[in-house]
Amino acid sequence: MSNLEPVIAARALTKVYRRGPEQVHALDGVSFEIARGEFVAITGASGAGKTTLLNILGCMDAPTSGTLRIGGKEVQSLGEGARTLLRRQHIGFVFQHFGLMPTLTVAENVALPALFARRKVDTRVVELLDRVKLLHRRTHRPHELSGGEMQRVAIARALINQPDLVLADEPTGNLDTATGQSIIDLFQKLNSDGLTIVTVTHNPTMAAAAKRQLVLSDGRLLKNPVGTG
Repeated sequence: MSNLEPVIAARALTKVYRRGPEQVHALDGVSFEIARGEFVAITGASGAGKTTLLNILGCMDAPTSGTLRIGGKEVQSLGEGARTLLRRQHIGFVFQHFGLMPTLTVAENVALPALFARRKVDTRVVELLDRVKLLHRRTHRPHELSGGEMQRVAIARALINQPDLVLADEPTGNLDTATGQSIIDLFQKLNSDGLTIVTVTHNPTMAAAAKRQLVLSDGRLLKNPVGTG
């Protein structure tokens, strides 16, 4: 991906769902760009369209209309196989509920996306677990970890394929305030190292930690909302 090309360029993204006879606009003409190295929070009330937008940015859903370019590639022109490859090679995902495999060790969970990509990962797993301060837990399983530790494992897993972009869905949603702050601190450190991060959040502290906020209301992007860059 070119350093000059926006990591994300969205133009008039619209997503319409049918609910019986009516149409529901989950997204309504959303346009924005995210440059390499940005830390952006997507905020707004429940039902504003945040998760729908994140799913589209992650190539897990498609807009009804509009265009999306990720790293210069127009997503709509890609077949399913190419979209899967784009996700695998360029995007890391962090979820509210961690999404760890309960039967796998910490190290095996971190390595899993790389195994799907047929990459050798032994050194990379050690580096990432050291980075998130969990190398001493590498042989443990998820049920032996705290919530904060599980989320740090999930973040390490999201980084295993060296993505250009990490998408996070309510990454502090299941954590207490102190633990959530440790995750926010980790995201800020990763961003300062050059990682592009986009997170959906209801957490005002997480939103404030981002360098910019995209505020959604009823599927539309608010222009120049108070308190955002």
